[in-house]
Amino acid sequence: MKVQRRGPILVEGPVEVELEDGTTVSSDRFRVALCTCRRSRRYPWCDTSHRARSSGAGDGDGDGPSAKA
Repeated sequence: MKVQRRGPILVEGPVEVELEDGTTVSSDRFRVALCTCRRSRRYPWCDTSHRARSSGAGDGDGDGPSAKA
């Protein structure tokens, strides 16, 4: 397992995940990205929605398109 700052958790597969409502989803891929920001339309799988910025201004993290060199 690998945790990325402001990104998904990468897990070696195959993977079976139990959701909050008790349903189970699975993936037979060799590696999967689990969403940690809950913005994904494919939750619990990451679809890179964490990369999108709604405002971009004032978040002060220094990365992404709003960062100035």
